[in-house]
Amino acid sequence: MERHAFRVSGFTVLVVLLVLGGAAAAAGSAVAGVEGAAVTAVIWFGVAALISTGFTIVNPNEAKVVQFLGRYIGTVSRAGFQWVIPFTTKQRVSLRVRNFETAKLKVNDASGSPVEIAAVVVYKVTDTAKAAFSVDDYEEYVAIQSEAAVRHLATSHPYDSHEENLTSLRDGAEIAGELTTELRERTELAGVEVLEARITHLAYAPEIAQAMLVRQQAAQVVAARTHIVSGAVGMVQLALTRLAEEGVVDLDEERKAQMVSNLLVVLCGDRATQPVVNAGSLYS
Repeated sequence: MERHAFRVSGFTVLVVLLVLGGAAAAAGSAVAGVEGAAVTAVIWFGVAALISTGFTIVNPNEAKVVQFLGRYIGTVSRAGFQWVIPFTTKQRVSLRVRNFETAKLKVNDASGSPVEIAAVVVYKVTDTAKAAFSVDDYEEYVAIQSEAAVRHLATSHPYDSHEENLTSLRDGAEIAGELTTELRERTELAGVEVLEARITHLAYAPEIAQAMLVRQQAAQVVAARTHIVSGAVGMVQLALTRLAEEGVVDLDEERKAQMVSNLLVVLCGDRATQPVVNAGSLYS
């Protein structure tokens, strides 16, 4: 788990070194002359070289993972010129928000139809220790897990669905939430938090695209016709009820049937109708 490493401002340590160096040189010169000052200077330079191995620069939205002889001792995330324990290695880890877009993957959806799908993943590192030591390369890990999650998502839902209680790949908000949740579970091991994941490309595979387009058009026509017929029946029923309630005309069953037929033709037809005036009688 990530923890804070011991650190001191690098400028403070640098000033202390200079002050100690000047004091040591003055004291050595006063006690042992020029030779003493030279020896003191050599010793001071050795100590300064040892201490200087602890200097490091941390950029904004970055962190340094500090190791001492192979042991993780902490993370420095405060930006600026810093000093940590000497003889340590500092591994840079970016804390910036990153985007990753998967390749266009060809998979079979829940109904067995081949589809092409791609997604964009927005993430950032939240635990530098896990990102540095739990996986070899957290960026590659996120890329592989993203493609695996997109494949699993595509095989769990159909491309399109006309059932209200069945989620399809075209339901953007639901699919994005499901993909984000799955990716967060997959990338937690690497110390990565997925902020958002969304489908950026979704289409039928080229070999079935034309057939599926015809199928979609037919389904839309049927749905539209169903809605039109439902509305037409309601309008006919309303017309018959109002005529009966207000006593405008007394229609027998045959005349009602004729009126219903005419109204349905007018309301459900996909072309403009031509009115025909009947000057005779329905009865011979």
